[in-house]
Amino acid sequence: MTNKLSTILAHGGQHQGHHEENTGAVNAPPLYLSSTFHQKKLNEFGPYDYSRSGNPTRTQLEKTIASLENGTNGFAFSSGMAAISSAFMLLNSGDHIVISKDVYGGTFRFVTRLLAQFSIEHTFVDMTNTNEVAEAIKPNTKVIYVETPANPLLQITDIRAIVALAKKHDCYTYLDNTFMTPLYQQPLNLGVDIVLHSATKFLSGHSDIVAGLAVTKDASLAEKLYFVQNTYGAILGAQDCYQLLQGGMKTLEPRYSKSAASAAIIANHLSKHEAVEHICYPGLSNHPGADIHAKQATSAGAVLSFKLRKDVDIDHFIETISIPVFAVSLGAVESILSHPATMSHAAMPADEREARGISDRLFRLSVGIEEVEDLIQDLDQAIQS
Repeated sequence: MTNKLSTILAHGGQHQGHHEENTGAVNAPPLYLSSTFHQKKLNEFGPYDYSRSGNPTRTQLEKTIASLENGTNGFAFSSGMAAISSAFMLLNSGDHIVISKDVYGGTFRFVTRLLAQFSIEHTFVDMTNTNEVAEAIKPNTKVIYVETPANPLLQITDIRAIVALAKKHDCYTYLDNTFMTPLYQQPLNLGVDIVLHSATKFLSGHSDIVAGLAVTKDASLAEKLYFVQNTYGAILGAQDCYQLLQGGMKTLEPRYSKSAASAAIIANHLSKHEAVEHICYPGLSNHPGADIHAKQATSAGAVLSFKLRKDVDIDHFIETISIPVFAVSLGAVESILSHPATMSHAAMPADEREARGISDRLFRLSVGIEEVEDLIQDLDQAIQS
């Protein structure tokens, strides 16, 4: 019997007989806070020897995310950027990346500042324009890197079209699936090679841990990525692995479902607000790529962004709003209001932000599980004040 994702999530990734074999504990496996493991024989080690290379608690998390994404192997990292940068370390000097210009600021910084030191080239493109992507591909292109929906303007990339291009030119496709999670979008099923997550966000959902996850489509990629993970050592500790599974992922479906439903209501409200110049949300029919998103994802998500008109005092808006936390990050049970220009995309030069439409008057709202009427009233009073 094949269980639905919400059922798999509720049981922490464990299937039939979801209990620990020796004790019957429901929350299994146990939390193995051990850096090293006793070996019974010389030259015949057990499955675990040192927790950088593997830990039973981490293994359960990695198996769970691999199952949810329908991949061969999962990998748990110390942060989303650790997962992303480790995937990029599969490249060699002289390789080339085609990457979405609408990319998270930390990824922008890594590609432009660190990968350049290893003579790895990159070209930023409008990933919503398949022709532009095709024109950017070179003989040495090895990876096409996608975010969809992209941060913070929620641009939509046609995953199937990009995968087709990648296969034609014999290169990999990486996709950051943080905004959708495997609950609502499964890129590996569409042909993507590596899917990446900042598990700090929706998968955790409680603003209490920092974590990254990666899942590979095939065993050969998994072997290469494991070598990078084990060599760099940017692994997620056992305590955080346990907390991510038990305190976060088990409740992903009810949390995210409520947040997404509220986000749709708020987006519709703000789209008619006289003080809002522009709103980005793939659940709105006039959002560019909304039709494509609907074909590759089963929800519009819980993140939206909006640009306030010039006659709104944005400093006063931030000082007056009371329910959302004004902070970096997203995907939590509490709503989080962010200012991309000074937060998520602060690493991007001002001229680059402006060219990408990341205005100083742009705000990103990650909708939590509060009552949607309360959130709307709070947004309205803060804008109107």
